[in-house]
Amino acid sequence: MSQHKNDETFRVIDRRLFTSEGDLRPEAVEQKKIDLAAPPANAALNLVAPAAPAAAPAAAMAPVSDTPATIPSPPSASASFQKLIDFVAQNAVVCLGVPDPRTGQAFLDLDTARELIDMLEALHEKTTGNLAPDDARLLSEVLGQLQLTFLDRSQAVAKARRDKPGAKP
Repeated sequence: MSQHKNDETFRVIDRRLFTSEGDLRPEAVEQKKIDLAAPPANAALNLVAPAAPAAAPAAAMAPVSDTPATIPSPPSASASFQKLIDFVAQNAVVCLGVPDPRTGQAFLDLDTARELIDMLEALHEKTTGNLAPDDARLLSEVLGQLQLTFLDRSQAVAKARRDKPGAKP
C-alpha cells in the first residue's frame, strides 16, 4: 500500500505587531486600518432600544438610532478585589467577637478568624507587586488591623483563662 500525499501547501502569516528591531510592522498598521473601516461581523447582534408600545403618544416615541445600546461593563478589577477583601475581612471580624446586630450576642471563634487572616496574608504575599497602589494599601491596612484585633482578643482570652478560678498556672 502506498501512501498518497497531497501537494497541499500552507502559508505562515506573521501576525506580530513589531519587528525584531522593535519597529511597528507596516502590515500591522494596514490591517488595523482595514479592521477599523470594516463593520463588525456581529453587527446583527447589536442591541437596540425596544420599540415603544403602540398606545404611547407620538411625542414620547424617540427614533431608533443606528448606534447599538451600551451594555454595562462589569465592575472593575479593583472593585471586585475590594469586595473580596471586604468579604473575607467581615467574616474575620464576626469571628473576632463583634456582636450580632440581630441578637446582640458576640461570637468568638479564634481558629476561624486565624484561618481567614491567613487567607488574606497569602493573598497579600502572592499579589505583592501586582496590585494597584490603592488595592495594595487596602489589603495591607485591613490585614494589619485584623492582626492587631486578633492579637488583642487572643491575649484577652488567654488572660481570662489564667484568671479563671481553679485554672492551673
